[in-house]
Amino acid sequence: MSVQSTEKEAPWLMLAFSLTAKKASQRVEVWRLLQRYGAMALGNSGYLLPNLPSNRERFQWLSSMIRSHKGEASVVEVQGIDNLPRTELVKRFNEARAREYQALAEEAEKISSTVTETRRMAQFGRIRRRFQEIVTIDFFQSPAQRRFAELIARLESGGEKGQRTLRKGHSELRNYQGKVWVTRPRPGIDRSACAWLIRRFIDTKARFAFAEDGNAPEGAVPFDMFQGGFGHRGEDCSFETLRKEFRIRDARVVAIGEMVHDADLEDGKYGRKEAFGVDAILKGWAKTGIKDRELLERGTEMIEGLYQAIS
Repeated sequence: MSVQSTEKEAPWLMLAFSLTAKKASQRVEVWRLLQRYGAMALGNSGYLLPNLPSNRERFQWLSSMIRSHKGEASVVEVQGIDNLPRTELVKRFNEARAREYQALAEEAEKISSTVTETRRMAQFGRIRRRFQEIVTIDFFQSPAQRRFAELIARLESGGEKGQRTLRKGHSELRNYQGKVWVTRPRPGIDRSACAWLIRRFIDTKARFAFAEDGNAPEGAVPFDMFQGGFGHRGEDCSFETLRKEFRIRDARVVAIGEMVHDADLEDGKYGRKEAFGVDAILKGWAKTGIKDRELLERGTEMIEGLYQAIS
């Protein structure tokens, strides 16, 4: 492993340090702080974090603490690592956060089934606080973050029994015509694909609005929101939920669903890579500050292109 550096601002920070064998308790203290900061171990080379002001400050304080224990520590700006491309590093960070979300999800489900209502809500408050702690170090927005948010919202509102009731039957097209459909701001691949599906196969006169969870306009139909409406269900992304709910059997739509699923959830379920580029472009456009509505329109145009390209 070799570290590459240039004059361009480096995307990563690495903490390299050493403590003598006699400093076991201090070593454990440092390790716990690194875990709390979400740092990733790079073998014996050090620990890595994205180059953010908050992470730089954390590493600098940690370096000072290590030196106070008579150890050695350096914070290094890293442009790249020759045998670990950025995609692999991001994947590793996301996998680490996914494990933390999964452990929290198992704890939440256990609480939901074993304690009284009053204690359940109190315990969920603690779960949510821990969730927010993980979110602060979820530097690349792991897909597991959204899945956990949906899980805890479902458990708080009545658990799996209520969710099974919600899934029974199908929605009728006639009840969803000329509606305002609302989703979260800064739409990505799943929300853009949902909007395309809605306007092309469900509600040709659909209008779209944007709101944070809990602030949807009255009478609007939510999609890809954490609470209510047509969102992730089980292993399905929101696009798949809509397709199944409205019984859309077009083979090309099914294929689009597989592409969107893999790009959105990054679980490799279908082995489809076609929508990864669309997702990356949408994320890039989102950083330019264009308005949500224009971002959504651009996304739906790209999904239409994918649809037409499928033979």
